[in-house]
Amino acid sequence: MKITFPHMGNVYLAVKALFDGLGIEYVIPPKNSKKTLEIGSLHSPEEICLPYKIMIGNYVQAAEMGADTVLLTGSCGPCRFGEYCEMQMNLLNKLGHDFKFIVIDAPGDIGVSELFNRIAEISTKSRMSKHKKLQCVKYALDVINLTDKLDAKAHWLAGYERKREECKKLLHASKRDAARCSNPKEMIKLLKDYEKKFDNVELDLDKDPVKIAIIGEIYTVIEPFSNLYIEDKLMSYGVSTRRELTPSWWVKNMVMSPTRLNSLDLKRHSKEYLRLEIGGHARECIGEAVKAYEDGLDGAIQIFPMGCMPEIVSKAILPRISKDKNFPIMTLVVDEMTGEAGYVTRIEAFLDLLERRKEHVLSGS
Repeated sequence: MKITFPHMGNVYLAVKALFDGLGIEYVIPPKNSKKTLEIGSLHSPEEICLPYKIMIGNYVQAAEMGADTVLLTGSCGPCRFGEYCEMQMNLLNKLGHDFKFIVIDAPGDIGVSELFNRIAEISTKSRMSKHKKLQCVKYALDVINLTDKLDAKAHWLAGYERKREECKKLLHASKRDAARCSNPKEMIKLLKDYEKKFDNVELDLDKDPVKIAIIGEIYTVIEPFSNLYIEDKLMSYGVSTRRELTPSWWVKNMVMSPTRLNSLDLKRHSKEYLRLEIGGHARECIGEAVKAYEDGLDGAIQIFPMGCMPEIVSKAILPRISKDKNFPIMTLVVDEMTGEAGYVTRIEAFLDLLERRKEHVLSGS
């Protein structure tokens, strides 16, 4: 068994740490690129959403590197992502790739015992003791928590740094160096060292940067290739950004979902506009928008793939929030045809709007 998995933000570093620790063979697909998307778009149904197409590209490239098993998170909710596993298995079989899929679903959907059975399919290939296997899982969780923490620090401090793009360079260096680590302990130590480096970034706390919340569909807000590296672009512009949906958030949300105590803060903030779960992370998107306003951010950018049903509902609600709160919200819809020039123009126009609003507030007009 040689396992692979689709790219989604920092997830590859945590999975690498896990499999390095367990001593299991794995394949990390090449980082998402135009080639990945071209492969996925060639073989996928035209009307399917962008994450599906990128994932197919990941699998085909990983198969060329010898992978035969796919590790994938699942969803039993009312969203097409819940059908990805069956659809992708059928498609890959037609392409001549005999992949086995191991789908990690929320325990509230498949039951705790079934979740452990699926995890056991991976861990049985390791010769380590049960205690050491659990320790490797903890290392992987530490890695995902640390990488998400570094992301959050870099994206927020970018608005206050004295040397432009210092945070961006540090963040990219941390991921590049982490990917070179050969065992989880080494990776954790390195990430903690980078955390100290971020604490030493020289800041100008007299600055009042534009502050933006990145909200929307979980894959397209986490995976930088799918959103045309919007967080990198905003860091270069000296903007502070915040993103609630992260891989570590997803893990906590999944574990807590059977108790219904998951994401209570976001549920509370969404209550006025969307009380029900309608699939995907639509409710979280609405909660994030309201929370961003209450926390004093200057605006929000919603990102989702073309045809994403839950986020289309969110998009219909966000103008009401924007009007009620006098809070600017821009929506960016992405697919394989999205052109970077027009995308950047819209972002820059939105930043100009937010900067003018800040100037009017400061001038008292």
